[in-house]
Amino acid sequence: PEVNALAFDGTRTPLLDAVSRALDDLTGTPLSGVVVLTDGAETGVAGDGRPTVGDRLAALRARGVPVHAIGIGSARLSPDLELSDPEGPRETLREATVLWDLVIRHPGLRNVSVPVVVEDSGRIVLQTTVRLAAKADATPVRLRVPAVDAGARLMTIRVPVQPGERASDNNARRLLLTVHDRREKILYVEGEPRPELKFARRAVDGDRQLQLVTLLRSAQDKYLRLGVDDSLELMNGFPTSRAALFRYRAVVLGSIEASFFSGEQLRMLADFVSERGGGLLLLGGRDAFADGGYAGTPLAELMPVEMERRGGDDARRVTAVAAVATPEGLRHPALQVAGTDSLNARRWRTLPALTTVNLLARPKPGATVLLQGRLSQGGAVRPLLVAQPYGRGRVLALGAQDDWRWQMHASIAVDDSTHERLWRQMLRWLVHDIPDQVELFTDPVSDPGEAVRLRVVVRDSAFARRAGATVSATVSGPAGERPLVPFDAAGEREGEYVASFVPETTGLYEVRVRAVQGRDTVRASPRAVHVAVSDAEAFGVERGDALLEALARETGGKTYTPERALDVARDLVYSRAGATSVRRLDLWDAPLVLLLLLATLGAEWVLRRRRGLA
Repeated sequence: PEVNALAFDGTRTPLLDAVSRALDDLTGTPLSGVVVLTDGAETGVAGDGRPTVGDRLAALRARGVPVHAIGIGSARLSPDLELSDPEGPRETLREATVLWDLVIRHPGLRNVSVPVVVEDSGRIVLQTTVRLAAKADATPVRLRVPAVDAGARLMTIRVPVQPGERASDNNARRLLLTVHDRREKILYVEGEPRPELKFARRAVDGDRQLQLVTLLRSAQDKYLRLGVDDSLELMNGFPTSRAALFRYRAVVLGSIEASFFSGEQLRMLADFVSERGGGLLLLGGRDAFADGGYAGTPLAELMPVEMERRGGDDARRVTAVAAVATPEGLRHPALQVAGTDSLNARRWRTLPALTTVNLLARPKPGATVLLQGRLSQGGAVRPLLVAQPYGRGRVLALGAQDDWRWQMHASIAVDDSTHERLWRQMLRWLVHDIPDQVELFTDPVSDPGEAVRLRVVVRDSAFARRAGATVSATVSGPAGERPLVPFDAAGEREGEYVASFVPETTGLYEVRVRAVQGRDTVRASPRAVHVAVSDAEAFGVERGDALLEALARETGGKTYTPERALDVARDLVYSRAGATSVRRLDLWDAPLVLLLLLATLGAEWVLRRRRGLA
């Protein structure tokens, strides 16, 4: 269509996809290159299973056609204020505090205070004031948002428009937060009665979203079971099958020696983390870590620290350690024991010392030290609390044997909740984003009239992928509930199924999936999809020079400013791409070539004549 006929009413700019489609339309045509006039915005739909920007650039490079980009627009919009997309969880348990990190870009607006407001479906749940940086154009912000109400919550983070701003639509970010109201089941195994167990259970008792099931060895082959669902649970001690163990979302190991478990149970625990995706918390004690004989076992590999065994009796091994929070620890969800960053840092500086009989050695690559332990003797520093991702799951190692002192020490006030909050935060972090037996993946946001893609992964009770399931779903939206056509098996990977639906109107949709395997019916956690007109075009309105340079570099093209736009025609002449022209001429229309050919033939005849060959 003519440029003047364009409506410019789209909600996204899929720049790289548009270039790819143009090349598809010109397949078979010899091209010197493609010229793109653009501001460099790339707001195409991204999400589960879709190619990344890097993948799409690689695909354009493989076509062998240079792309020349003429950048339109301003490289710097000032003054302006823009919020980045928040980083942090999009799902959480009820009564949690969600930590979101974002950046406020503010070229032309420095050293001023601005209010930041967080709304839950129009209701203000958080309001704070941020002082913008005085010597930079960007200020990082951390928000602590309370998740009080269960269900899919439409959240808005907003900063009021400031005087003189060049753009106003980029002052708010909207996102979908799913708050689950369910109890996460955690297995705590302890080898001996000790205060640690008592105070851990007391800390969790007030959290309705956590169920701490305890297996305490009270004597040889005798166990005390607490928090079980029925009389059969853990009746024979620690689970002996993957299905029984994988029912839990996390496992806590106290002071319990490795020989308590069989070799198969130790391998199951390692698979519980790496394959099932569960969380594992390792506590200090006289029979923990190296002192419990875990070196060389399947659990040694997933421990986030190297183990070090110390000689001597228990009394001589006890070492006092003062906990020192690292910068990474102060930002970690597990260590948020106060309402603000400053109060949280102050609380960690004032907690009393603990004791340990397990000196943890250096952390492994990929592990993060959250707490350092400063030894009372010599002042050396050892890791005290270390986190590490492992496979699909995560691991926490706490070297102290008596963190309950943070509840009962003489310097701790009676109403101080530091210890309870620490335990609840650690366990909530361990069970966050733990995979279900049936998982549903979809994009949380969709444009009206655009198909919403659904992908389901089905596993059996041992969390092995299984084909042959019958998968179906129902979708609840503004117009009510409707059934979905059954899912089709995806050919790429076993146990995966795909489907899609087209939302009829804007609003909030809830997708519920069930999978039938033989006589078993398993349901996935419901997912919400917010269907609304995309506001992606309101962000990144400055010229995207980085993407334009990458596009030109990857395809062999060049970038131009509007002032140098006419240079494109000159550079296309020297393109190495497949634009060629063949011109046929008769010899008598090229006299120089004809004379050269006759001279060559004459010289050859003279040479042959002298040699007697003619």
